[in-house]
Amino acid sequence: MEIQTAQTKEDFLKCFEVMQALRPHLTPELLLELLPQMQKENYTLIFIKENGKAISACGFRYLTSLFDGRYIYIDDLSTLPEARGKGHAGALFDYVVEKAKAENLSAVHLDSGHHRYDAHRLYLNKKMKIVYHHFRLEL
Repeated sequence: MEIQTAQTKEDFLKCFEVMQALRPHLTPELLLELLPQMQKENYTLIFIKENGKAISACGFRYLTSLFDGRYIYIDDLSTLPEARGKGHAGALFDYVVEKAKAENLSAVHLDSGHHRYDAHRLYLNKKMKIVYHHFRLEL
């Protein structure tokens, strides 16, 4: 499994279908509009492909808080439905964890929808702990 970093518009579009599996509202145009702005905010998109097609992707960024100091926050972790159960998401997660360890960061964080039981199983198997409730005020 080779993990690549998406850096070009072509790479972003390769990851579109994977990201849309997690974020159904996305369009290719919206993805291409948002990713460059997110990159300015330390967002990195990594992916795994098979037969020239991205099948799993992970977007993360570096953050700093008074609670945890400097850490990595995973915004997006998605695998195409037909490619699930083969360890791709776990490999991407492990890549991010190793990156955080190599940089002496304090933690890796992520939020997950309450109904995403398969994802929760992965996170718990990776020794993550449920430590927050995430609240949102829609404007």
